[in-house]
Amino acid sequence: MLTTLALSLSLAGAPMSLYDLQVQTIDGKDVSLSQYKGKALLIVNTASQCGYTPQYKGLEELYQAYKAKGFEVLAFPSNDFGGQEPGTNAEVKAFCDLKYKTTFPLFAKVAVKGDAAHPLYKHLQGLKENGGEVNWNFNKFLVATDGKVVAHLPSKAEPMSHEVRKQVEAVLPTK
Repeated sequence: MLTTLALSLSLAGAPMSLYDLQVQTIDGKDVSLSQYKGKALLIVNTASQCGYTPQYKGLEELYQAYKAKGFEVLAFPSNDFGGQEPGTNAEVKAFCDLKYKTTFPLFAKVAVKGDAAHPLYKHLQGLKENGGEVNWNFNKFLVATDGKVVAHLPSKAEPMSHEVRKQVEAVLPTK
């Protein structure tokens, strides 16, 4: 759901900021992405029955390695690719808690492609510099502390790979 400010900016043709968007936590609470201003973000569309599902482990390791330095992993389960996230939000949460012991923020299931795509994913994919559309589960958008997307990483990009860690380190907040 768009905020009134985001909707008016969008209608006026002005570029919308990531921070103008509202999302819903996996527990059903509405939150503004503005709470992540000043942090580096890795926004990931996830699925629990995908060949890339073991990346939850790497995402948690990455989160633990950099969260104290101003980094967040934001996971958005989606059933858009191969029906690989069929569960309810409660089932997704239980799966992540029990199997991967994730502690990074999990959000409610969203569509990430097509007309039904959540406004966040419309925003992420709508900017030409963001590297195109999400084409499978576990695509990753790396967002700098100013809210600008600096990389769109493919599903095969392992969260704890040297390349991904180097990119994350490059966008961490400077103190």
